[in-house]
Amino acid sequence: MTRTGPTVPSPAARAHSFNSAAAQYAANRPSYPPALFDAIEELAGRPLSGAGVVDVGAGTGIATRLLHARGADVLAVEPGEGMAAEFRRGLPHLPIVRGNGDALPLGDARADFITYAQAWHWTDTARSVPEALRVLRPGGALAVWWNGDALDVPWLAEAAGRIGRFFGVDVVARQRDGSRTELADPSGRLSFRRREVRWSRRVSIDTHLANIGSHSAFLLTPEDRRAAFLEEERTHLLKVFPDGIVEEVYDVLLLVATKP
Repeated sequence: MTRTGPTVPSPAARAHSFNSAAAQYAANRPSYPPALFDAIEELAGRPLSGAGVVDVGAGTGIATRLLHARGADVLAVEPGEGMAAEFRRGLPHLPIVRGNGDALPLGDARADFITYAQAWHWTDTARSVPEALRVLRPGGALAVWWNGDALDVPWLAEAAGRIGRFFGVDVVARQRDGSRTELADPSGRLSFRRREVRWSRRVSIDTHLANIGSHSAFLLTPEDRRAAFLEEERTHLLKVFPDGIVEEVYDVLLLVATKP
């Protein structure tokens, strides 16, 4: 009998996993700082206020809400049924359509901005890059960004190491290698400008652990293993934060490209 290793979930399975945890995602995932949106405007050379923005992979609307607050006319695009339902519950006044970045359900030259918050890596860039160029107006900007742990903060580096050992990957090396910049457009059709923005938030240990547990790798881990890891992680965290309040520190990686 041939032995095989554990099955690695497909990207589609990982993306779909969020639909059953949409409320957990909405309640516990971090937001984004005002400085990020300042940087988007600076790199794009135009304001968000009054701009037509298509927020793709909008999820539960964490970024969509903030773009709307900056004065943008935002349309959210989200493929997941559960995530879209949570979006509608939280933001009933904002429009959302079902779709994804590989086949945007929009006409040509429709948007001043296309944004992807924590979502560009779910696309096939051979399809999503041409789609972004099709839907953007001349001079429009594609902005993609990710919250990443600030790994120069010792407790975050140690926590990333524990997560990496749990999944058998080097999480620290993966985040530090800067690969997102190179992988953003392998075709070379877009010229991205890069900016990093540091920010932090203070949350309870429960919120911090629920945030960790809302990531696809954990959502697809058997419940008993996931619960055991998170309980052990609570013990580690209480040694660093005995009052039960965690200061999460993030470096947002922002990439912005403008359509000629």
